[in-house]
Amino acid sequence: MEAKKRNDLQWRTVKKVLRYIGRFRLWLAASLLFAFLTVVLTLLAPRLTGEAVDHMIGAGRVDFPGVHRVILKIALAAAGVALFQWLMNLCNNRLAYSVVRDLRNEAFRKIERLPLSYLDAHPAGEIESRVIADADQFSDGLLMGFTQLFTGVLTIVGTLLFMLSVSLSITLAVVLITPLSFFVAGYISKHSYLLFREQSKLRGEQTGMINEMVEGQRVVKAFHREDAVIRDFDALNERLTDTSLKATFYSSLTNPTTRFVNALVYMIVGAVGALSVIGGSLSVGELTAFLSYASQYAKPFNEISGVLTELQNAIACAARLFELIEETEEVPDRATALAPEGFRGAVRFDQVDFSYVPEQHLIEDFNFAVKPGQKIAIVGPTGCGKTTLINLLMRFYDVTGGAISLDGTDLRDLTRASLRGGFGMVLQETWLKSGTIRENITMGNPGISEEKMREVARACHIAGFIERLPDGYDTVIAENGEGFSQGQKQLLCIARVMMSNPSMLILDEATSSIDTRTELKIQEAFNRLMEGRTSFIVAHRLSTIRNADVILVMKAGHIIEQGNHEELMAKQGFYYTLYESQFLGKAI
Repeated sequence: MEAKKRNDLQWRTVKKVLRYIGRFRLWLAASLLFAFLTVVLTLLAPRLTGEAVDHMIGAGRVDFPGVHRVILKIALAAAGVALFQWLMNLCNNRLAYSVVRDLRNEAFRKIERLPLSYLDAHPAGEIESRVIADADQFSDGLLMGFTQLFTGVLTIVGTLLFMLSVSLSITLAVVLITPLSFFVAGYISKHSYLLFREQSKLRGEQTGMINEMVEGQRVVKAFHREDAVIRDFDALNERLTDTSLKATFYSSLTNPTTRFVNALVYMIVGAVGALSVIGGSLSVGELTAFLSYASQYAKPFNEISGVLTELQNAIACAARLFELIEETEEVPDRATALAPEGFRGAVRFDQVDFSYVPEQHLIEDFNFAVKPGQKIAIVGPTGCGKTTLINLLMRFYDVTGGAISLDGTDLRDLTRASLRGGFGMVLQETWLKSGTIRENITMGNPGISEEKMREVARACHIAGFIERLPDGYDTVIAENGEGFSQGQKQLLCIARVMMSNPSMLILDEATSSIDTRTELKIQEAFNRLMEGRTSFIVAHRLSTIRNADVILVMKAGHIIEQGNHEELMAKQGFYYTLYESQFLGKAI
């Protein structure tokens, strides 16, 4: 059963690859034509060599004019082979790299359309490995297939036709040994496919781990996890080494086994051909040509076996690439979805249920109504569902039960672009792109005036350090703001949101990396920005949310308390305990 599934997967992958190749029929047709011409001229050479030998048989009976004519023909054939082989390789390269280019483009477009649930469940390095490493392996295998497989098959067919024109009996003797080569190739390819597929999978895991460890090097060092990480990497590397060695072992069987078959063919042709020459049914020149054809007939089996092994690796890599391309996309916006230009900010949660994993409920029967312009703070212990609520508001995930509405419209009846355009987000994790500071902070509102941009920059307390830079606002920064402190990067992200002038705000630990003095000043800027705007504030530092209109206290996906700071402190419930533990050092 497992073998049947594996074979079905292989054939499905091959069919998909052929569909992509079908987009470039002209290049494929040209490649086949040049391959045919290359093989014909290559196979013509032994026949001409045999003619030359027959012109030189016997002492003092060398036909020099005849030899000269044959040599000229051989030279022209060799020149033709060189030209057509170059043109064939040109077509093959264009075809192979065009197919891989299209696959990579589709894979990248798919990543842009995948739901966050997929990206959260798969390491970034593993996805990168599919798009880069697996695509490279696939292109190498595909190129080898076009370069050697076509010419190999044509050489076998052409050689048989030329041999038949010389001697039927010797040709039959050669053909009888052919199934042995197919048996060897089939055995090797069957075993190597599984191993190459496992190799690709482990290579993806290794890339993902390296990516994660490089990006998280500070965390690794902070928790003294260097030895544990090295052990984990060594174990993964050992598995990859073991699988790669086995894959290489099976693929390396190709050359010696097919060479043995080649030698067997050559020996039979030599023995039977010699007897035919003695019997007078074959000339010495024809035997010479036949031996050359026998060698050329057997050689493609050696090459094709190697190509088939390489193609197994390519198909395994292509299968992983197709898995990504065929992943279920994010549910598209409804055809009737609305795209308002702005929002008042009335948000309502009606019996909302949500879970990341079906058997583990996170948010259950969540009900709450937010009036336009209210500041809503969300607090609670880690894992209670605070950030999940933000993910649901932004439709990074859809609710599994109930509904969330904005200004009376279900979020699912709004386009994602208009919904997300209505929110300004400042997260604990900062993000800056490579480019100028101006491009980074005006990303949400590229048409903002110079005067307004500088005014917002001053309000966010970034004008000072920006103007001290060599090129000011036109200073080019690296990806993710390398060279800036975490606090400076967060201030730049805050300025970006302020400049976008959104209808609503989401602040998820927005000032976590800023010193207390600057935080107080930023809080003043935030308060001005939040005036008249519905704002959702996720915070662990409770001092930052004392002025919120409503504080939602969450625990295990439920609202257990709600009210303003004074009301919740008066109740002396869970919020009171959180506040006391934070400011008075009492245990919860």
